[in-house]
Amino acid sequence: MVIAFLIAGLVLLVIGAEILVRGASRLTSSLGISPLVIGLTIVAFGTSAPEMAVSIGASWSGQADLALGNVVGSNIFNVLLILGLSALVAPLVVSQQLVRLDVPLMIAASIAVLLMGLDNKISRLDGLILFGSVIAYTFFLIRQSRRESSVAVHEQYDAEYSAKSDTRMQMLRDIAFIVVGLVLLVLGSRWLVDSAVQIAQYLGMSELVIGLTIVAAGTSMPELATSVIASLRGERDIAVGNVVGSNLFNLLAVLGLSSVLAPDGVSVADAALVFDIPVMIGVALICLPIFFTGYLISRFSGGLFLFYYIAYTAYLLMAAQQHENLHTFGLAMVWFVIPVTVVMLLTMAWRYQRSCRTPS
Repeated sequence: MVIAFLIAGLVLLVIGAEILVRGASRLTSSLGISPLVIGLTIVAFGTSAPEMAVSIGASWSGQADLALGNVVGSNIFNVLLILGLSALVAPLVVSQQLVRLDVPLMIAASIAVLLMGLDNKISRLDGLILFGSVIAYTFFLIRQSRRESSVAVHEQYDAEYSAKSDTRMQMLRDIAFIVVGLVLLVLGSRWLVDSAVQIAQYLGMSELVIGLTIVAAGTSMPELATSVIASLRGERDIAVGNVVGSNLFNLLAVLGLSSVLAPDGVSVADAALVFDIPVMIGVALICLPIFFTGYLISRFSGGLFLFYYIAYTAYLLMAAQQHENLHTFGLAMVWFVIPVTVVMLLTMAWRYQRSCRTPS
């Protein structure tokens, strides 16, 4: 029965993602709002609803490790696995706004969470600061998008849609698509997470590891399905913006609101401070140079992201089992990952400089 709910949850996630992307894409045409802003707000916040529900519920139940692990693990999953798979489907062109504004904000929010957690707790005051930041960020995006040319955005979508979505009935239909898609995403994610947690508990995994792996992957399935399907449909701004927007929403809204509503805030384990949150910061930092060198996430970068996630998950599972080769594996990863990443970034930067100097 647990396996049946697991499969049913995955099916609902895929269907919901397709409906959500279709509705959000057409809505951008009717409202004259860029697909990047839609990806950073409506789609990103909607697909992060499972993280919100799980983290708040875990906070109220006193499962602080699960609440924090869900956010940190989801952010790592979003960048490494989701962007990795999406880039393998089709190289992703990155908007300049992401490089100049949204990714630096994601890095700053990640560092802020680490600093707030140094006393082993994200307090209610910390939560208010985080949640207030996401409100300000959302208003800024909406205000900025209104300055864009509605005509230019309409022209961008005329090539895909035979008619503009400028009628009231069409707009209501698009909104209905988004609502139905979100409902299916949340329901499917709920079934998947509940089933996965039962399996993980049966295997004897710790609460933090469950949050960082099973729950994080389960609640991030909407983002995975949405971004991969958006990439297949050519909506690459939504594919990338969804990931960055979801990470910001997780850090600012999900963790912020969980800290505000929890009786004593969200406690931060030493293990998370020493390893998992720094990994989340490192993952956010690696986005900036990769995004900047040509504003493109290549298939090679996507494959490297996937390798990083597999290595990270393997380390967590080995640590949970206290594997005798854990220390050796950790050293091997450090001495392999850092040099490979540096070489990759230098190569990408060199190729980008050459392409800039080559006359067209």
